[in-house]
Amino acid sequence: MTETRRSTDASRVSPSDASRVSPGPAGREPRHPVVLFDFDGTLADTIPLIVASFQHTVRDVLGEQVSETEARSWIGRTLVDTFGERYPDHAEHLVETYRTWNLTHHDELIRAVDGVPELLDALVASGSRVGVVSSKGEHTVRRGLEAVGLRHDFAVLIGLEATELHKPHPDPLLHAAEALSVDPSACAYVGDAVVDIRAAQAAGMRAVGVTWGAGTADELRAAGPDAVTNTAGELLGILT
Repeated sequence: MTETRRSTDASRVSPSDASRVSPGPAGREPRHPVVLFDFDGTLADTIPLIVASFQHTVRDVLGEQVSETEARSWIGRTLVDTFGERYPDHAEHLVETYRTWNLTHHDELIRAVDGVPELLDALVASGSRVGVVSSKGEHTVRRGLEAVGLRHDFAVLIGLEATELHKPHPDPLLHAAEALSVDPSACAYVGDAVVDIRAAQAAGMRAVGVTWGAGTADELRAAGPDAVTNTAGELLGILT
C-alpha cells in the first residue's frame, strides 16, 4: 500500500488553504517520529454520514428526533458506549440498526478532505511514520480509507477490536505506540473531537485538534490541546 490515489470527487471538503501543503523541511529528524490520526472527521469527512446514521437510527428504533448538534456531540466514542449510555434498554438494537444503515450509505455520503493526501505524503517524506487510531471497526476504517483514496502505507491501524477500553481512555493510543515500539511522548495524535484531545492527553501524546470535523474550535480549545488548526497546510507546520 505505497501508492496514493488522488480523489477527483467534486464534493470534497475544502478547508481554507487545505490543499496548499508543501513538503516538510528536509535533512533533519522529524519533530514527531510517529503521527497518529483519528479517522472520522479528521482524515475523511464522514460527519454527514454519521449524523444521518444517528438520526435515522434513533427515529427508526425509538421514534425520536435527534438534532444535528446532539448527533455531532456523540462522534468519537464507540456506538456501544454511546447508545449504552443514552438508551441502555435499546442499545443492541440501535447499534445493529446504525451499522446496517451506515454501511448501506457509506460510499454515497463519505467525502475526502482536500490537502490530507499531500499532508500524509509530506509527513512520510519528513521521516514520520503515520497511523490511524479509530473508535470504529478496522474493516470499516479500511473501507473508508479506500473510498476517499488514502492508499498510504500506514504503519499501524488500530480499530475498535484492538482494545477493551476506547477513547477518551488512552488504551487505543497506547496500543498503537506499543505496536510501533515507540514511547507515547514521541507521538502526536490528531483528531476532530474533544474525546480525541482527552485520549491524547491521557496517553501522554501531543494533542492536536482540527476544526473541519465534529468539534468546533471553541470546544476543542476548551479541552486544552497543544494546538488547534483549521487547515491541512497549517497542520503540517504544527507537526513538523
